[in-house]
Amino acid sequence: MKRFSPLALFTVCGLLAAPLMAADQTPELTGCAAKKHAISVQLEQARAHNNSNQVAGLEKALSEVTANCTDAGLKKERENKVLEAKHDVSKRQADLDKAMKKGDPEKIDKRKTKLAESRKELQEALEQLDK
Repeated sequence: MKRFSPLALFTVCGLLAAPLMAADQTPELTGCAAKKHAISVQLEQARAHNNSNQVAGLEKALSEVTANCTDAGLKKERENKVLEAKHDVSKRQADLDKAMKKGDPEKIDKRKTKLAESRKELQEALEQLDK
């Protein structure tokens, strides 16, 4: 005796796959549209939790983004963050090189940690560049 007929199994699989296929069809938001969407989602959550202070702040942020955000300006801002992060990485690398020349293990470890943090910040800035 069969538990599921092929037709029932196919129907269930189709129903479960529909949301996944629909998600692939919606384009991913970028730039100011993505920023507005993220604020809107946070605003809905704040309203759902009756957090009036957060709602007020998010409404102000949303109006500021709506009034002042341009994709070109946002891209330029993100490019500047990448440049600053690259500068920090090179500065930290120079500090590490200097510490290695002196041979102080404690300073070397400290500089390695700082360099790793700067590289992480650079990676995050690079990831934000295309959003």
